Amino acid sequence: MTNIEHLIRLANRIGHFFEAMPDRASGLDGIADHIHRFWEPRMRRALLDYLEAHPEGRWGDTTLSDICREAIALHRNRLYPQARPA
Repeated sequence: MTNIEHLIRLANRIGHFFEAMPDRASGLDGIADHIHRFWEPRMRRALLDYLEAHPEGRWGDTTLSDICREAIALHRNRLYPQARPA
C-alpha cells in the first residue's frame, strides 16, 4: 500500500463516521476539523497536493469518498499547512 492510498483510506474512515451526522454541513466541518487537528502537516500536504493533481481522488482501486472530497475542497485553505514564520 502506498502512502497516498493509506491517506485516502484514513480519510474515508473519518468521512464514514461524519457522514452519519444528520446535518451535512456539520459533517463536512467535522471531517476537516479532524484532519486538521489529528493529521501531521506532511500528511495533510501530501493528500492535498495529490488531490490538486488528481481531483477525482483515485489511486488504483481506492477512491476518496465524495463527502471527503467535498470537505477537503471546502476547507482546503485551512487544511493546507502554512509555512512557519522565520
